[in-house]
Amino acid sequence: MRNEMNLQFSALSQNESFARVTVAAFITQLDPTLDELTEIKTVVSEAVTNAIIHGYEKNPEGIVYISVLLEDQTVTLTIRDEGIGIVDLDEAMQPLYTSKPDLERSGMGFTIMENFMDQCEVVSTINVGTTITVKKYLSNSNVLSN
Repeated sequence: MRNEMNLQFSALSQNESFARVTVAAFITQLDPTLDELTEIKTVVSEAVTNAIIHGYEKNPEGIVYISVLLEDQTVTLTIRDEGIGIVDLDEAMQPLYTSKPDLERSGMGFTIMENFMDQCEVVSTINVGTTITVKKYLSNSNVLSN
């Protein structure tokens, strides 16, 4: 079975929980374990927060885009912004690195994404934006069919 959802919303911090819950609701049709669902929700939170705080620098006029693809036992998430981009992606991917230490950011967002998902790819271009694509292979998927 293949099913896809696309979502876009303003880059407002209060929309982070909306994104997390919406993605989780869509994914439940694959019957993920509670741990798998929690990990996916955490990754969505991290990626959306990065887009809002770092990509758009808290500019509410920005738009965050999420697409979710469900295919067999695989969840593919793409979270994208059209923000400022990441100057040094290798540095940004390092644990504990943060470009916003004044905001008390932990610098663990990408590390969490890499550890909770089976695949993680980040592509970023200055003044074009950042796209994060992650995949999770679910262990106990019982796809509901119509």
